[in-house]
Amino acid sequence: MNDPFARLPVVPSFRLTSTDVTDGQALPLTQMSSVFGVPGGGDLSPQLSWSGAPAETRSYTVTMYDPDAPSGSGFWHWAVADIPASVSELPTGAGAGSGEHLPAGAFHIPDDARLAHFIRGAPPPGNRRRRYVIVVQAIDVEQVGKIGVQVDSTPAWLGFSINAGGQLLGRAVITPWAEIPAA
Repeated sequence: MNDPFARLPVVPSFRLTSTDVTDGQALPLTQMSSVFGVPGGGDLSPQLSWSGAPAETRSYTVTMYDPDAPSGSGFWHWAVADIPASVSELPTGAGAGSGEHLPAGAFHIPDDARLAHFIRGAPPPGNRRRRYVIVVQAIDVEQVGKIGVQVDSTPAWLGFSINAGGQLLGRAVITPWAEIPAA
């Protein structure tokens, strides 16, 4: 598949790093699912740190998307909105369903399984290599509710509202991948 951002507005990039995942490298087993009999960890979201976002940033969103999932539309694994502009890091496990590890005011948007928490990658054995696009977006509103995104929205609606509405100021991306050999 091509670049999932190719048709989106071009915006400045900023720096995104993680102590748990590396851009262009394989996901560690702790970030993968045991759904298909592959040993893995819990639904433990990766640690993320970012810097260099535009000065006008009023909040951030974080998403994780698999554009290569065999669904015809990809698969959203995680979405968080309303991260305050003063925050520049999420700890490992911030994607827990309860939200207790998220910054004050931030909230999970249900993923494609309609679960309001992080759900790790689950490529079936023998399936082609899958990318997991982790994105931090800097936006110019403090609360996405002001642009029509509510707690029961979808990650796709979050992205559409930010991009089509002109709220996006910058984007930081890391893309680890996963591939499980056939048994």
